[in-house]
Amino acid sequence: MTAYGFVIDHRKCIGCHACTVACKSENEVPVGDFRTWVKYVEKGTFPEVRRHFTVLRCNHCDEAPCVEICPVVALHKRPDAIVDLDRDACIGCRACMQACPYDALYLNEDTGTAEKCHYCAHRTELGLEPACVVVCPEQAIIAGDVSNPASKIARLIEEQPTSQRKVEKGTKPRVWYVDALEEALVPGSATEPKMFLWSDRSTPPPPVPSGFEPPKDLIASLDVGHPPAWGWHIWVYLLTKNIAAGAMMVAPLLSTLWATANPTAAVSVVPELVALVFLGITGFLLVHDLGRPDRFLKIIFRPNAKSWLVKGTWVLMGLGALTTASLALRWFGATALSDWIRWLNLPLAAMSSAYTAFLFWQCRGRALWQEKGLFVHLLVQAALCGAGLAILLPTPATDRLANPSFVFVLLSVINALWLRVSATLPAHDAESAKAHAILKGTGAPAIAGVLFYLAAVLELAPTVISGFPSALSGPASVIAVLCAAAALLVYERGFVDAGQKVPNS
Repeated sequence: MTAYGFVIDHRKCIGCHACTVACKSENEVPVGDFRTWVKYVEKGTFPEVRRHFTVLRCNHCDEAPCVEICPVVALHKRPDAIVDLDRDACIGCRACMQACPYDALYLNEDTGTAEKCHYCAHRTELGLEPACVVVCPEQAIIAGDVSNPASKIARLIEEQPTSQRKVEKGTKPRVWYVDALEEALVPGSATEPKMFLWSDRSTPPPPVPSGFEPPKDLIASLDVGHPPAWGWHIWVYLLTKNIAAGAMMVAPLLSTLWATANPTAAVSVVPELVALVFLGITGFLLVHDLGRPDRFLKIIFRPNAKSWLVKGTWVLMGLGALTTASLALRWFGATALSDWIRWLNLPLAAMSSAYTAFLFWQCRGRALWQEKGLFVHLLVQAALCGAGLAILLPTPATDRLANPSFVFVLLSVINALWLRVSATLPAHDAESAKAHAILKGTGAPAIAGVLFYLAAVLELAPTVISGFPSALSGPASVIAVLCAAAALLVYERGFVDAGQKVPNS
């Protein structure tokens, strides 16, 4: 069976950008976007300096993470090993851009859909070579059937020492490099100037935390920019989703352990109302981020069951359905049945918060998001949101673990300690270590930690301070909950942004 691949022979490449121009012309690639591009890295000090050219592009991986995470099967691995993209199916969620460790995908601002190199499949199917191969004046780009031992590309891979990009990601890339500068294949190895050789930068240089400074005799003098794919929608969605999940995680306890003798009808439905309101906000953020609401329906009608975007959607829909049923039952007086629904809803509430850990795990291009313990961390965050709701409701002042105030204080401290401890744990690779250093440099963990501690102190104050005005205990709890919510928001923003500041190319 045919299995296409590329070899880039850097013994021949002259950095002329003919491949880039041909690709743009053949595939109508918008200005500012690239399916293939040439990176310049200069090594040495004057007068002993050499400029190295590196052609970067989609690697048509055998284990393509973009295919796995795509929620609507817009990306797919063809039988001939080409990773292709159906623009008519794409919803523009940009998850594939986070999953790709090679910066191979971009968002076409005109269509709102992702695009990438597709090996010029429209030419390949006619027996023609990709446009970049045809135009290369030095025949530095070799395309062909890697599975055929007699092919030129297979012989070259067999006879010459080759290297590949980020094989540690487990993607099994199908682009091989001959005589490429290793530092040019490793993102962040070279100094990033504020201005490129012939142009301004489209994006600012990535931050370089202390201890990660590249050598001064290695400079990336020309490259293309890759702006962050996810912005404020995502880190706000993480908070609103946790509030919704936390409300229904605490709901069974409000029916049993923390139940009041005769709760009013209005108070008894607060968890359901809070959950549905914040689920609605979460849904709005996700749909608004797509740009076109009608595209969201594709996740339901043509789902990729391997994608955690799809699984997460199913979980949120299940949470919304059971929460609505519980609200209706309580509204019509069937409280006992509603209590059972709350317990049945508990696993969905927990997964509504924690499934994002699996989604981030599928984003193999973002090392920070691969950290261990994220599943538990998200559960603890959601539990804190639920405890925050509980202390604002009229619940009995029971002792110790049965006291929602104590639970809120405990979870606030746990969250603060988690941020401190996680910063000291060894990173699983260099990219992760750099991302953690960038996150620390933003100040987000430190600010969030202070806010968590402040929330704990404010909630604890009426209990431990003699003579604390009882009239201020209620406002103190409100401020404590707001501090905890602000801490979560600050940290989530730093976490999402820092994860995207480590370059992938």
